[in-house]
Amino acid sequence: MPELPEVETVRLGLNQLTLGQNIWGGDVLRPSTVAHPISAIAFIENLTQTRIAQWHRRGKYLLAQLQNSTAEPKGWLGVHLRMTGQLLWLDRETPLQKHTRVRLFFEGDRELRFVDQRTFGQMWGVPPNTPPENIITGLQKLGPEPFSEAFSLQYLRERLKGRQRPIKSALLDQAIVAGVGNIYADEALFISRIPPLTPCSQLQPDQIERLRTAVIQVLQASIQVGGTTFSTFLNAQGINGNYGGVAWVYNRTGEPCRVCETPIVRVKVAGRSAHFCPNCQPSRSH
Repeated sequence: MPELPEVETVRLGLNQLTLGQNIWGGDVLRPSTVAHPISAIAFIENLTQTRIAQWHRRGKYLLAQLQNSTAEPKGWLGVHLRMTGQLLWLDRETPLQKHTRVRLFFEGDRELRFVDQRTFGQMWGVPPNTPPENIITGLQKLGPEPFSEAFSLQYLRERLKGRQRPIKSALLDQAIVAGVGNIYADEALFISRIPPLTPCSQLQPDQIERLRTAVIQVLQASIQVGGTTFSTFLNAQGINGNYGGVAWVYNRTGEPCRVCETPIVRVKVAGRSAHFCPNCQPSRSH
């Protein structure tokens, strides 16, 4: 599933490619992809004759701010890539991919194509003068952005205090910190030398401080190399992310640790995989 670095990579690319260009139509090939409005026809009609003023990101959501030719606000286009979604900026004559769900036609014979193999991705049309979270209700549940002042050391200590759940599970909770998923939770725990099964209540103050720093560090490092591609992720120009080749532990079961050469171990935490080095992340590291 695309996480914060992958979604941010797409956002940066779309801001370079699509700003100020008029949407003159589109085609919804799978109506269930459009979560709002109910009518796929209305979804396209509401986007037609608008242009994208700016792409924003909130957690793993993409939000395109729309306006008309006189810069009057015309609502928002929301996108959640989920597990396998891709937003691709293509020439219109490019043959349709098998799993193309929605096409938005821009001037100059270009289109923004939403391709989604597993069909879990969604798109929303948010009308003018309506806060996006009123329509895209998942936005209401998100915790602070990792790069924001709200994701402070005091905040993280308070959210983890007294909780018995494993720290790996807590990092995946979007209500605690927005945008972190399986890949970067593993990576941050490795850098901060914390085993993934450690109960939150057992974390020492210095461990939480290291963890907060590590979360920010691994997300920034991945954004710099265009995110991670282990299966389907592509940026808006169809290019793979490069972080996977330098990952410390994620998806490296049995391979030697890049620090100490101990084989990387994979365990299950609340139904999700967790990868760690038993030597660099000892069970009583303080």
